Amino acid sequence: MRILIADDESIIRLGLKMMLEQMGHTVWAAANGREALQMARKHLPDLAIFDVQMPYTDGLQAAKSIAQTNPIPVLILTAFSDDDLIEKAAELPIHGYLVKPVAPAELKAAIAVACKRFEDMVALLQTNAELRETLETRKLVDRAKGKLMVQKGLNEEDAYRLLQLRAREGRQSLKEVALAVVRGDRV
Repeated sequence: MRILIADDESIIRLGLKMMLEQMGHTVWAAANGREALQMARKHLPDLAIFDVQMPYTDGLQAAKSIAQTNPIPVLILTAFSDDDLIEKAAELPIHGYLVKPVAPAELKAAIAVACKRFEDMVALLQTNAELRETLETRKLVDRAKGKLMVQKGLNEEDAYRLLQLRAREGRQSLKEVALAVVRGDRV
């Protein structure tokens, strides 16, 4: 994987970089959140690991910014296991939380879990979008059927068949034909 790490402590940053490279990953290392965001735009990493407290832009803000521009799995790294910090992190699109010092086995496991959670989240968002589109189409088709039933004196089944027929003839989607009917275009 291509991994971006950001930690203002050079010893931690170098240790993480070395561990990740030994695992076979390509690693970019930033000393602060601002630098990390610049590297994220330039290199488009597959995963990010951010220290919570860094100069300029902290890890939580950097994670939030990345989630808005180019969503990837994000792990937060901190020396503190403060409940308030954990609560703030839980409200963001973060996929894991590590407390320093991190052992290679913990890091490897956290990366695997974060990637799986991110993959699941992306799949859920896609399913949600598809369901929303299906519902929108169904509502539009129902409105078009209702309009055809009133205008042409058709029953519901015949109105639906007419929409299907017009969609096939015009090589259009059922949604496009239904939209035309609702707008008042001739069917």
